[in-house]
Amino acid sequence: MRVLVIGASGYVGSRVVPAFLAAGCPVRAAARNPASLRRFWWHDRVETTRVDVTDAHTLPSALDDVDVVVYLVHGMRSAHFRDIDLAAARTVRRAVDASQVTRVVYLSGFVPDCAPDELSEHLLSRWEVEQELSRSHRTVITLRAGVVLDSGSTSFEVLGQLGGRLPVTVVPDWMDSRVEPIAVVDLVAAVLGAAVADTPTDSFDVGCGQSLRYPELLRLYGQITGMPRAQVTVAGLPGAVIGRIGSWLTEVPSGTVAALMESLRHDMTARDRRWIGRLVPAAHRPVGVARAVQRAVLPVDTSVPCAQRDPMGALPGDPEWAVAAAEARRFSAVGIPPRRRPPV
Repeated sequence: MRVLVIGASGYVGSRVVPAFLAAGCPVRAAARNPASLRRFWWHDRVETTRVDVTDAHTLPSALDDVDVVVYLVHGMRSAHFRDIDLAAARTVRRAVDASQVTRVVYLSGFVPDCAPDELSEHLLSRWEVEQELSRSHRTVITLRAGVVLDSGSTSFEVLGQLGGRLPVTVVPDWMDSRVEPIAVVDLVAAVLGAAVADTPTDSFDVGCGQSLRYPELLRLYGQITGMPRAQVTVAGLPGAVIGRIGSWLTEVPSGTVAALMESLRHDMTARDRRWIGRLVPAAHRPVGVARAVQRAVLPVDTSVPCAQRDPMGALPGDPEWAVAAAEARRFSAVGIPPRRRPPV
């Protein structure tokens, strides 16, 4: 089974690619700038190709002789990301239908039980892309997930930086929603399972089976990292203001922070656990929230080859802001100012 990973240069893609390699699958890693893939430890083990999902001409050659497409493209930095993402999904869907590809695996977000016009722009965009891809004549498996726990995950770093940058954490009253995270190792297992599962076009909620309110997740993070923070709940804070504050406090791109935080108006939890037994073995036991956070913040042992390290921790190629944040987190926990970051 030959796999094309579109969005291989992203965080989840950087964990998905080596997992397919370990499973014995030839991988074609696609990115808008293939040279960007050289920063990953696995780059010389894959075939690389240029794919711009907004340019239909870049897709036919990338899809040639491919069985499964893993679609990991999400745009949140542009003010018009909804339109761009939907147009890209339409372009990819048409190219897939004109190819010999048999299956598409798409990573989306939880879809709360509400009318589409009540969704945040971020979640509405994910839902629209899912609907467009699912129109394909090929099998399309959508994985809906919430907060991904791992050292380089955007949602995890937003969580950690918001909870650790100030002596008191200000939480708006509307952010008291429930979240069900998932460890990246479990998300990757679901992606690999979705690529081969004997199931027609469908969507699966993937979570760890443990939900808690967002302020509770912030407190848990502080306890595990040794940086507990008092919390103050404030009523009436507009989402736009919180988004700007979050952008100022974190190294994560501002548009991404604002989009993610706006989604916290909704409960982000799985509706069922069908993915266990359908995509992964029934005996699969997802990593719990506390253990996932512990693994994500452990210091990196650079003497261990990358292929043997815990993928929950930092790895070469992770975003610079995530690596810097991980170092700051480790040092601030013991009251030492960050130094020049060590290699990972």
